[in-house]
Amino acid sequence: MGDRLEKSIVKDITLADAGARRIEWARRHMPVLQLIKEEFERERPLEGIRIVACLHVTVETANLIEALRAGGAEIALTGSNPLSTQDDVAAALASRGIHVYAFRGENESEYYECIERALELRPNVTLDDGADTIAVVHKSHRELIPEILGGCEETTTGVMRLRAMADDGALAYPVIAVNDAETKMMFDNRYGTGQSTLHGIMNATNFLFAGKTVVVAGYGWCGRGFAMRAKGLGANVIVVETEPRKALEAAMDGYRVMSMRSAAPLGDLFVTLTGDINVIRNEHFELMKDQVILANSGHFNVEIDIPGLESMAVSTDEIQPNVKEYVMPDGRRIYLLAEGRLINLAAAYGHPPEVMDMSFANQALSVRYIVENGRRLERKVYPVPVEIDRRVAELKLKAMGIEIERLTPEQDRYLHSWQMGT
Repeated sequence: MGDRLEKSIVKDITLADAGARRIEWARRHMPVLQLIKEEFERERPLEGIRIVACLHVTVETANLIEALRAGGAEIALTGSNPLSTQDDVAAALASRGIHVYAFRGENESEYYECIERALELRPNVTLDDGADTIAVVHKSHRELIPEILGGCEETTTGVMRLRAMADDGALAYPVIAVNDAETKMMFDNRYGTGQSTLHGIMNATNFLFAGKTVVVAGYGWCGRGFAMRAKGLGANVIVVETEPRKALEAAMDGYRVMSMRSAAPLGDLFVTLTGDINVIRNEHFELMKDQVILANSGHFNVEIDIPGLESMAVSTDEIQPNVKEYVMPDGRRIYLLAEGRLINLAAAYGHPPEVMDMSFANQALSVRYIVENGRRLERKVYPVPVEIDRRVAELKLKAMGIEIERLTPEQDRYLHSWQMGT
């Protein structure tokens, strides 16, 4: 599977210097995480703590790992998606003594083998982007649970899985839903996903958005962000949504809202951002126009029914990197991008460091919170403590040179009094 260095599995360790340069570039654009790293170096709150992180192995993630190590943690890192690992970053971290088990292009067996290798560290804290580590621990390594203080989950899909586990009484240790912090969800999901999804699609296809009809499946924070950016480039945007309040919001934001069946004949580009399965399926493929493009920006490659598409096609061809052509019996051509995996990471760099700065600041501070409080927490999914969320926002504003208004003592009393009315 690749070169081994200090119990690591990476594609090519000679890429380490190139990865180090890119990690440093990202560091300079992540001032909040840098401040937390400096705090961790002084206080060493994670001394002796073992962390297994199943995350996208990118330059931004590398800076999170460095911050956690500065706090005293020993870390094993594995990739949370077979196509999202940046091999130069994996090599750079491995060369610095981090246990890294990740390389781009893993098959399913190799993907889970990498998680198994990481779990040999016997973690006290797990970090996830999609809840795969937590799932493997609960299914196959329950002997590790007594040593685990808690975990963090970074993405919408993973939080949904974990809440389902908690509702079933199956979750065996507390998890903080980092995804749901306002300084993560409102910025990473909206501005990060919005921009990086466009980047991935354009990298793969050189698609012109202006004048095209773009169908956005899902109008959560990620769907909002992508719809906004596609509209900004001149696309005619249709939103497909199952939740009535979100559908209403999309309509009032100026988008056409309809069912996928109604949208299927209209779209030039379809992008799924829902976290659910088979959002686009055979009944929709049958109605799509020739040379339509399909892409997914949800965590798992299940939102587009790829087996269904395979079964309908009379032939397939890899047109160019990250573009696969499916020819239908009537001659129509449907193009699937990046195997239906996360287009923003499979065909681009993922989120810009400026937004990941806030996401990973929440992650780092949540790890500290777990270490300090995990034994007292119940086995359920917790929000990021509001004091952490607010601190991240304050640090980001400071880094941006933005001064905000402060309440006067009179205003503060008014807001906390029921006696001072009209």
